[in-house]
Amino acid sequence: MLGLLTAQAVVAGALDLLIVIVAVSVLGLSHAWVGYLNFAYGLGAVLAATASVLLIGRRLGVPIVSAALLLSIALAALASDVGLAVTAALLAVAGASHTVLDVSNRILLQRSVPAQLIGQVFGILEGLQAAGWALGALLVPLLVYLGGSRLALLGVAAVLPLAAAVGGRGLFSLDAEAPVPVVEIALLRSIPLFAELPAPAIEALAASLAPAELSAGTLLIRQGDPGEAYYAIAAGELDVEQDGHFLRRCGRGEGVGEIALLHSIPRTATVVAHSAATVYELDREPFLAAVLGHPQTYREASRIAGAWLAADVARDSRQGPVGN
Repeated sequence: MLGLLTAQAVVAGALDLLIVIVAVSVLGLSHAWVGYLNFAYGLGAVLAATASVLLIGRRLGVPIVSAALLLSIALAALASDVGLAVTAALLAVAGASHTVLDVSNRILLQRSVPAQLIGQVFGILEGLQAAGWALGALLVPLLVYLGGSRLALLGVAAVLPLAAAVGGRGLFSLDAEAPVPVVEIALLRSIPLFAELPAPAIEALAASLAPAELSAGTLLIRQGDPGEAYYAIAAGELDVEQDGHFLRRCGRGEGVGEIALLHSIPRTATVVAHSAATVYELDREPFLAAVLGHPQTYREASRIAGAWLAADVARDSRQGPVGN
């Protein structure tokens, strides 16, 4: 996986120079067209990023290899003078393939690495990718010197197929063995707080969930206790109470415990299982990493917490606050 991601970085490091070569040397256009061709590449990347949600919860060996081959084919085709319109389309395909490849690789990598090692592994990955970008930027001038612009395009196009040929069997074995938290992903997607998280982030969060079965009457959260976890409700119903007053009943697709985590305050309410229930516990650290690391999710979390805290103030002015 690290080797394939490094090879991908080599291609990414070469692309800026390759687009200049395509515009000026292959198509014979002015330098102004470099920006337009970059736009075509970026457009493909943006569209693929939007569709990357479809990768969540799926086996990724086939998407990874397919994206690598499609990217290479698009780059190789650019070596011929195929005209401006086809060149723009090929660059859009290259941009989309690169995004799918990057997202798929990162999802599979985080599925496969033990939680206690993931920071170290991704740190190594960042170093390898920086080296790959530098190598890609150096590779293009060397290939141009040896055989011209077409050799540069064909040489860079060969990088990913060679990496896939070397590591393809290991990639598919890794993909088959890596656990896919399908149930947990579906649960998080049903909760508005996490609905906007990107594919790699929601898979990482799903892998951090721990299931817990509650019988009716079981105390889950006690008002005044420290907040150490967030709870996503998968089945059954939970009652939220404050100062002995019933506030609301929660079911699947809802969660409790976010206020204490977001504001570093004691629990503002008590939560008890109304019926037999299944909840998934998410510890403070992964919860805050996901929420604070994604602006849209942070805004949604702030909105939810703010609404409950505002209700607290309004209720307190009458008979007592609201929250969890």
